[in-house]
Amino acid sequence: MSLISFGLIFAGVMLNVAAQLMIKAGTNSIGYFEFSRSNVLPIGVRLATEPHIIGAIACYALSVVIWILALSRVQVSIAYPLLSMGYVVNAVAAWWFFNESINPAKVAGISVIILGVVIISRA
Repeated sequence: MSLISFGLIFAGVMLNVAAQLMIKAGTNSIGYFEFSRSNVLPIGVRLATEPHIIGAIACYALSVVIWILALSRVQVSIAYPLLSMGYVVNAVAAWWFFNESINPAKVAGISVIILGVVIISRA
């Protein structure tokens, strides 16, 4: 895999990570809510106008463009599994930014993901 191809995949993964973190920050900003007939519109408007969520949507849109570029250069059977690295980065970032826990089960799962990515990238 060329450096450009890897860079495109990496950029796509990082944009997805950023989008997930922004969605979490946006929902934290809004707070807990339940959907009901009476609040679908007010909550929908709050979600649609929350700056973090708008940023997340922009990240997702850009990631689709980058992913198209990546798939024009790399086999999907190699590129798609590399998306799982987003789980690793997200777990660490969620711990860092949102004080989410990382327990032994998560560490084991992250280790399996990393091992899988290494195996696939060498195939």
